[in-house]
Amino acid sequence: MAQVKVLTMDGSDAGTIELKDEIFGIEPNEHAVHAVVVNHLANKRQGTQSAKTRAEVRGGGRKPFRQKGTGRHRQGSSTDPTQVGGGIVFAPKPRSYRYTVPKKVRRLAMLSALSSKVQEGEIIVIDELKMDEPKTKEMIKVLENVNAEKKALIVTAEKDDNVIKSARNIPGVRTELVGTMSVYQIVNHGSFIVTKDAINKIEEVYS
Repeated sequence: MAQVKVLTMDGSDAGTIELKDEIFGIEPNEHAVHAVVVNHLANKRQGTQSAKTRAEVRGGGRKPFRQKGTGRHRQGSSTDPTQVGGGIVFAPKPRSYRYTVPKKVRRLAMLSALSSKVQEGEIIVIDELKMDEPKTKEMIKVLENVNAEKKALIVTAEKDDNVIKSARNIPGVRTELVGTMSVYQIVNHGSFIVTKDAINKIEEVYS
């Protein structure tokens, strides 16, 4: 089992914690991570783009100019895609980009993302993260104390409105629960800040 140092909110040493190898110590599968990240981004697409085909643009009822004698190429409709103001060939239409990834691939990607954070030394375990009141300055101080990067993902076991409100105005910092964190968020943030309770919950969910 890998051992990771545990810090307090003021950055002092609070001992170590052992992480299960089957969750935090596997060989990361880059293909699975890539597949899940692409799926996440595809599912976020609105799919509202739209353009008109030659059947939908205005005009086209009259031949724009005579067949011969103009020196131009023959043309039978002003809606032709080669004409200014004509329709679009294979025009994009509103559609859904959503698709699903197999459950086993999603699980493998999550374990790979967690393991890569441990291997790269980007995981920061805090014994507890509590705020008496929403204070952005206090959260900034905590992030500085634990040497977090500018882009940091904070994961807690239970919802804490004071923690959420303290972090939401800090650029690049995001808070999530164990049940709502995603592979994309983990790999998209430099520091993975997680509480001891959240570690226990992660191991409980993915064991």
